[in-house]
Amino acid sequence: MNNSRRSFLKVAGLSVFALSSGVAGLANAAQVAPGRYERGANALHAKRWAMVIDTRAFKSAEEYKPIIEACHSFHNVPKIPGKQEVKWMWLDNYDHAFPDDLSEHQKPSLLQAQFPLLCNHCTNPPCVRVCPTQATYKMEDGIVAMDYHRCIGCRFCMAGCPYGARSFNFVDPRKYLSDPVPNPTFPTRMIGVVEKCTFCAERLAVGKMPACVEASGGRILFGDLDDPSSSVRKALADNFSIRRKPNLGTQPGVYYLI
Repeated sequence: MNNSRRSFLKVAGLSVFALSSGVAGLANAAQVAPGRYERGANALHAKRWAMVIDTRAFKSAEEYKPIIEACHSFHNVPKIPGKQEVKWMWLDNYDHAFPDDLSEHQKPSLLQAQFPLLCNHCTNPPCVRVCPTQATYKMEDGIVAMDYHRCIGCRFCMAGCPYGARSFNFVDPRKYLSDPVPNPTFPTRMIGVVEKCTFCAERLAVGKMPACVEASGGRILFGDLDDPSSSVRKALADNFSIRRKPNLGTQPGVYYLI
C-alpha cells in the first residue's frame, strides 16, 4: 500500500470515528439544551424575528459595504483571502440570489444589481434537522443559532443549507484578525467549526438591534413577523417583496423589497 493511500484511509477512518461518536452521543446531547443567549432586563423580544431589506433604497453595491463591514467587525469575522473566506453577509447578483424567480420581465437595473445575502433563519431550517450534535439549533423566537462548542466540523449543516449561508473554518481564523480584535466582547472562533449570521441574537439579548440594521440608516427593518403592528409587517403589507428560493418550503425569514 503506498503512502498516499495509507494517508487517505487514516484520515477517512478518523472522520468516520468522529462522526459516529457524534451521532452515538446524540441521545445524551438531546437531553442537554444547547447554549442559550442569556437575556438581560432590556432584552428585545419577538415571537418570530424577521428582516426586511429595502433594496430600492440602495443606489449601488458600494452602499451595502459599510453594512457588511459593521456585521463582520462586530462579530470578528476574519478576512481570509481566496476560497477559504468566511462570510456572514455578502453580495451576489440577482440570478444567484433568486434563481427561481418567476417574473420573466424584471427591469434591467434590478437584474444587474447586487443583493446582500445572509442566513435566512428559516421557519423550517434543514440545517437544524441534519446537525448530529445540536450545534445548530432553532431558538423560540425563530433565530437559527450556533453553539460552536458542540460543532464537530462534519459540515452536514452546510450540505443541508440551500442558501450557502455557512462558512467553515478550514484554517485558524484568529490568525486573520487584527490585534487587538475588532470586538473584544464577542468570542472568536476556532479552526474546524462552522459559523454564520446569528441575527445578532447577542445584541437582542441586551436591548440592541442587529449591527447591520443600525448601520443601514433605516433601509433594513427588523421586527416581529407575528405582530401586525411591527415595522416589518407594515412594510410587507404595503410593498412587493420576494424571498430566496421560497419553493423549497423552508420559509425564509429575510424579505427583499424590490
